[in-house]
This record gives sequence, structure tokens and C-alpha cells, in this order.
Amino acid sequence: MDFLAGPTGAGMARKASRALTSPWWRGVAALAAGALPALAFPAPAWWWFAYVALVPWILLAASAPTPRRAGLDGWIGGVGFMLAVHHWLLPSLHVFTLLIAALLGLLWWPWGLLVRQLLAGRPSPGRAAAALVVLPSVWLFAELVRSWEGLGGPWGLLGSSQWQVEPALRLVSVGGVWLVSLLIVAVNTVWALLIAVPAARTPAAAGMALTAVAVSAVWVGAPRPERDGTARIALVQAGVFDGEGGAERRFDRQEAQTRALAGRDLDLVVWGESSVGFDLAGRPDLADRIAALSRAVGADILVNVDARRSDRPGIFKSSVLVGPKGPTGERYDKMRLVPFGEYVPARALLGWATSVGKAADEDRIRGGSPVVMPLSDGLTAGPLVCFESAFPDMSRHLTREGARLLLAQSSTSTFQNSWAPAQHASLAAIRAAENGRPMAHATLTGVSAVYGPSGERIGRQLGTDERTAEVYEVPLASGITPYVRIGDWAAHAALAVLAAFCAVEGLRAFRRPQRAGVPGPAHTPRESPVRPAR
Repeated sequence: MDFLAGPTGAGMARKASRALTSPWWRGVAALAAGALPALAFPAPAWWWFAYVALVPWILLAASAPTPRRAGLDGWIGGVGFMLAVHHWLLPSLHVFTLLIAALLGLLWWPWGLLVRQLLAGRPSPGRAAAALVVLPSVWLFAELVRSWEGLGGPWGLLGSSQWQVEPALRLVSVGGVWLVSLLIVAVNTVWALLIAVPAARTPAAAGMALTAVAVSAVWVGAPRPERDGTARIALVQAGVFDGEGGAERRFDRQEAQTRALAGRDLDLVVWGESSVGFDLAGRPDLADRIAALSRAVGADILVNVDARRSDRPGIFKSSVLVGPKGPTGERYDKMRLVPFGEYVPARALLGWATSVGKAADEDRIRGGSPVVMPLSDGLTAGPLVCFESAFPDMSRHLTREGARLLLAQSSTSTFQNSWAPAQHASLAAIRAAENGRPMAHATLTGVSAVYGPSGERIGRQLGTDERTAEVYEVPLASGITPYVRIGDWAAHAALAVLAAFCAVEGLRAFRRPQRAGVPGPAHTPRESPVRPAR
């Protein structure tokens, strides 16, 4: 416990050391410490807590008696974090939630190892300074790996917790959500050093000062979106319709809600995910009814069809644009599907998941490419479906292809009484700030929300208990942000830091035996000792 040997941490060390000598209590402490950052996300939304939430976890891993124990602290803490930010999946995936958390938690094993390597004992100022760069980078490595769609996607990225903080949104426009994640872990590392390592307080304070200067420079110097007109958009939120005939009743409700928007001078009406449960080519009567609504409100209507297509085999989730004359031909088929929710990975091996949870009975079919849809008056929209709004690269691609408005059609009807709807809606603020484009998050069942080009909230959110249609005056913007222009440079920089660190450590390990000197002469085991002559 030398890491806590400073005057401030001495009492803490004595109390903690007694409990943490037990592997079981230490495991419980790691699980709890890893879960703490989840409180920074909605629904609690304690955004400020993100900047101190990792400190207990850092102190615990740094005090580990062995490297193996530090890695285990990282893994168990990662399990706690994954369970906390995905706890709302338990009613649907049951035991699979625990298995997924255990798998993804392994990504924090290297983080625990490096925390101990850099901060254990009495770290020198050099090691402390290295920790301020290396620990955020290895954390981001874990975020990048788990952001792969097959591992569940980038839900619960630490930087996403800052969706309502204006300075953080400015950073997002420069380096994406990755840059904010790096900042948060760096600040937590600084606090851990200030608390527990008197000798490292100078580099820690210097690191905090440099961080403040960098954030201030971004705040002052980063280009802001150039406002360029407005668009009037309506979001239609029907609510939950379960049971027999639910699809028909949902359609009737949305039809009535949309018809009430007549005369509101709209540019676009957006329905939520799975708002239409029938293929419009196979149900021309429904297509005609939506076209009649388009004529009544004077705007195109973007619906979302979740059905088996009549022209191709399989079930698709598709954003379909309908105008006064019927479907316009603009259609986007969802490309990134939710594991277990919309397809079962390795179904031949894991298909039994459908019998213990609410996994998909039949895999949805993936779309081929993103689509930018032309609307009236030169407006263009880039649709995303469901958790695709969590992927920074998808909205960035749409912006580079000319989308002036980003749209996400979603439904979290399975998770209405959890943190999931609010967390999902908050992602639209991050995507809006990254791209300098407004983003509307239209859901079937709430939470629905709209954010401006800087990530600021426009109008009011529609909660999960509301069945209504709301009109928003959405500011448009031109130009592109540094993030859209440069891309994931912050992530690449983090990977470069890790590569350089590994190279330096590998070189030190190679040179260490040489510094130890020449080894003594070897003895052959079967060699007989030489006896002196008598």
C-alpha cells in the first residue's frame, strides 16, 4: 500500500489494507469501483462525477500486491462498469448480460496492469507524468475494441456522459467523443496522484494546468458551426402498442397524430423505429394513407418499416421516405444490427439464447450502404436506425456525403422503465456536436429529442409516458467541424502512445539482462567433482 503512503492517504491506507487483504473483499471493491462511472450517464446524469469516479478504481489497482492481482482488479472493475451501464439488458438477455460483461471486462485487464506498473509504490515524477498519458490511452483502447458492432457497439463511452456540458461538446467537435474520454481519464489520474502521491504532485498539478489551458484554447479557437437557415420538423411518438393487432393500432395512432399537424408549415415529419409493421410495396393501401397525410401536412414523411420485404427475402428495418405521391424511392436499410436483439451471433452455437431471453427468433438482413435523402428546398437528411446513432463514423460519413440534418429513428419499448431511453437520446447531442449538424432523435415510445449543430437542446424532450407529436424549429448549419475533416485523430494518437510505450518497455526489458552483468560459469549436473591428489 505504498501508493497510499502520503500524509493524506495514510489513514485511508491503514483502514483499506485490512479489508483488501481478502481476495473476496477486494473483488467486491473492484466491482463496486468499476460501477461508479455509470452514475455520470442518464438517468442520474451526474456529468461532473465522471471526473472523479475512476479514482477509487485507480487507487485499488495501484495498491495490488502483484501484477496478476492488478490485472484482476482491472477485469472485475470492467465487469462492474459493463453491468452498470447495461443493467437494463438483464430482463431481455438474462445470463447473457453477465457473460457479455465478463467478456468485455477483460479489456480492462491491461488497464489494471498499467495502473500498478506506473503508480505502485512511490512513483517518480517521470512515471507519474507517463501515467497521465498512458492510462487514458489504454482506457480508450478498451473503448475502441468494444465499439465493434459484434461486441455490442459503442454504448457507454465515457466521453458520452458529457452530452450536456458545453465545453465538452466543443472538444467533441474537434476530436470526437474519443477526445473527451481521454480528458476524463487524465483528470481522474491527476486526482489520484494529488490524493496519494506527494512526490508526484508537481507533475500532476502541471498536467491539470495543461489540460485546462488546452480546453480553454479549444473553447476559444475551435470553429463554430455557421448558422444557415432553419427547418421545421415534427416528431411523432405513438407510445407502446403490444398484443394482437398492435401494428395496426400503432399505425392508426400515428396517422391521427400526423393529421393534426396540418397547417404547421412543416419541412419533414419523422416517425419512430418500427412505426410501420408491413412492407409498403405489399400494402399499397398503407402507402396511400401515408401519401394522403403528406399532402395534408405539406411535407414528406419519414417512416420506418420493420417487415419482410415483398421484393427480396428476409426481414429488413428500413427508413422509407413518403411524399404526396407515395414512396419517393429513397430508402435506407439498417446496416448495423443489434447483437441478440436483431440477430444472434453464431446462431448455430448460441441459438439457445432465444429460449432464455428475448433474442431475435430470426435474423434481420443488413443493408448495403448509407443513404443521404434529398428533401424539399434543398434540405438533405441522413437517417440512422436505433443504436446506429452510437457509432461516430456513421454520422460523420453522412455529413461528408452532404447531409444537413441527421436523423435517428429508434424504439426502446422493451426498456421503458430503465435508463436506456434517456441514454439513447443523449447520444444525439454528441453526434450533433461532432458533425456541426442538427440531429433529431425520433422514437416510437420515448425519449424523443432534438439537438442543434453545437449539441444544444432544441425544444423539449418527449418522455416515455407521452403520446404526442411535437414541432421543432431546428437551426441548420454549413461548414464542417475539425472532427468531420480530420476524423478519429484522438483515437489514433492514443494508439500511437501505447505503441511507443510498449516499444520503450520492450527495449528496457531487452537491455536489463545486459546491465545485470555476465552470468557465472555453468555447472554440468552429471559432472563429477575433481578430487585433490593425495
